Amino acid sequence: MEAPYAGGMQLQQLRYFLAVADTCHFTRAAEAVRVAQPSLSQQIRSLERELGAELFHRTRGNIALTDAGDALLPLARRIVADTESARLAVQETVQLRRGRVRLGAPPSLCTSLVPDVLRAFRDRHPGVAMVIREGGSRDLVGLLEAGELDLALVIAPPGGEQPGVTGLLHEELVLVSAERPGRARIRVTELEGRPLVMFREGYDLREATLAACREAGFEPEFAVEGGEMDAVLGFVRAGLGPAVVPGMVAARSGLAVTPFAGPGLGRTIALAHGPGLPPTRAAEALHATLLAHLHDAARAGELPPGTRLLL
Repeated sequence: MEAPYAGGMQLQQLRYFLAVADTCHFTRAAEAVRVAQPSLSQQIRSLERELGAELFHRTRGNIALTDAGDALLPLARRIVADTESARLAVQETVQLRRGRVRLGAPPSLCTSLVPDVLRAFRDRHPGVAMVIREGGSRDLVGLLEAGELDLALVIAPPGGEQPGVTGLLHEELVLVSAERPGRARIRVTELEGRPLVMFREGYDLREATLAACREAGFEPEFAVEGGEMDAVLGFVRAGLGPAVVPGMVAARSGLAVTPFAGPGLGRTIALAHGPGLPPTRAAEALHATLLAHLHDAARAGELPPGTRLLL
């Protein structure tokens, strides 16, 4: 039995009412909706009691709408049509023919990993709208907690596992420059006294570079600072100085790449889920697409040197 639409009125009753109104005959209406005629007649009488008015003039061989029936007719058609539209919309969303997914990512991943993942997702689910928010990891986690994102790619802080955060891959940080490197690898200590192109404050890569230099015992010098990823790469191409960037970004930059010697520099890229409600079907599908892309890239040897999967 269907749930009441309002005040005891049921959608099935409205469907029966429309069938009688369209056929002007109780028996033919019952056949049209595939229900026994006495059952249909009983539901129409229940609807009339609920509304407090007769909906049909019932004379032998003639069924016609009353004034109350005429008033109800367009409203009943709209209610039934809206209900069907709602049912189809939900089905399409569940089947991923429609819907929306909101992904957050740092700018460095929006220029490397994210475009390929979104292209693969769009190929599989062209009807699902995609919304991308760029930002630092802390800001993205805040948007997740506020319910403004479904998923976020973040840079995992050192210190172990966190609830709702799954490590995906470890990526090397490398030095990019406009000149051909003179050696295969470089040590962090060799950056001392060499002005760097540096990201803006609050940028994950800025914090990683500063921490590595300070651990090596010096404070880095800046040739220019304050840029986002595209600006930093542009400054390096202009010869203003080298910069420390992720391996996946360096592989697409067209710049000279020098890895770091020793333990090197690296970062862990993780996928964060929002707390509370379970993920939407679209978010689950994007998650699956991301994992499939990473595993396919690893099998094909397309990940940059030093990049390894964690799952």
